[in-house]
Amino acid sequence: MTHTEARTDQASTAQLVSQLSEQVTTLVRDELALARIEMTEKGKKAGKGAGLLGGAGVIALYGVGALFVTIGAALALVMPVWAAALIVTVTLFAAAGIAGLIGKKEVQQAVPPAPEAAMASGRRDVDTLMSAARQGRRS
Repeated sequence: MTHTEARTDQASTAQLVSQLSEQVTTLVRDELALARIEMTEKGKKAGKGAGLLGGAGVIALYGVGALFVTIGAALALVMPVWAAALIVTVTLFAAAGIAGLIGKKEVQQAVPPAPEAAMASGRRDVDTLMSAARQGRRS
């Protein structure tokens, strides 16, 4: 192989590396654009779904209210209206109080919001690495 042929081979290798670099850059840019478009579409669908779920929750809340009125009306058939309304009201407040106490207990168990188990595991890993490094220095 002559000196000129070697230079031609080197130039074509350099050109190939340059083309590869450009193509990889273009591929990564296109993949990121595709991912952005996909995430935007998914975000729109998630937002629409969340809105519909919120609307369903509001309608269900009105339905529960209507159910309690119906229960009060049914009780009013066998007792005075004020007593039926009082029974429904006391029952609702008792259920709210129980749910509130359970919710408070759950929140207290979740505080502090630090990932304590993961942090402890990380500390153990660091301690293990440090002791291994110390033993390595002693050897």
